[in-house]
Amino acid sequence: MVDERCVKCFLKTYKRLFEKFNVNERDQRFFLSFFDHVINGNYTNFAPEIQRNLNKTFCRLIGVDDPFSDEKEDNNRVALELYDKWKPRVIESNNPFNLALRLAIAGNIMDYGANSDFDIHKTINSVLDSSFAIDKSKELKQQLLNAEQVLYLGDNAGEIVFDRLFIETIMHGNITYAVKGGPVLNDVTIDDSIQIGMHYAADVISNGYDAPSTILERCSDEFLRIYNSADLIISKGQGNMEGLLDNNDPRIFFLLMVKCDLIAETLGVKKGDFVVHNFS
Repeated sequence: MVDERCVKCFLKTYKRLFEKFNVNERDQRFFLSFFDHVINGNYTNFAPEIQRNLNKTFCRLIGVDDPFSDEKEDNNRVALELYDKWKPRVIESNNPFNLALRLAIAGNIMDYGANSDFDIHKTINSVLDSSFAIDKSKELKQQLLNAEQVLYLGDNAGEIVFDRLFIETIMHGNITYAVKGGPVLNDVTIDDSIQIGMHYAADVISNGYDAPSTILERCSDEFLRIYNSADLIISKGQGNMEGLLDNNDPRIFFLLMVKCDLIAETLGVKKGDFVVHNFS
């Protein structure tokens, strides 16, 4: 069975969406019945697949393709303003790599699947003053120097702007940035990447699947060719980590802020910690 804490998180998300879209009581009852069916139907206990199923049905119910489009656009706008503020500071920093890495991880707080009540400014201050609970940043920096082909797995809108700043700071000549295959929660899509100019910093592709994760058996052939040939993979966020953690792939560096107790237990850290994790 899916962890009960995940179920509560899913339910909280859709109750917020009921209010946002003024969903009538009949449609709410229908969706909650479907919700129980998905949770208890033993089709899957994998949280990202459950979220995908719930998202697609909710979108059909309300007749909207991207329920978080307003939030994503607003987050991109806020993050672009912060990009203008922090870009010069990164360039002038004594350690541009470390500062840009910390900002990229701070951006992971912009997640409407985990919590709609976040403060990116507060999180930036926190990550700048904190030690990483798991710190493979030196290994990441070294492997970036040796890697011929880098794949960067994007997570959320808004956050993607900080990814762009990190990629520009790395200055690697062959980075591919992967987005989700369609709208799900506030995960980044091709349209979001265009809005913030990611194509100026990296080659941008879709992973071919509209779940809030990277689920290799569902991804497109194009994505898998790049995934399999990459020397180094940077995976942002909890969702991507859920899809890839069990592979124990030493090429993958997981960059995230820990936003729930389940992930904290999985990694052996505390909720709110910042992590650069790798199996090498």
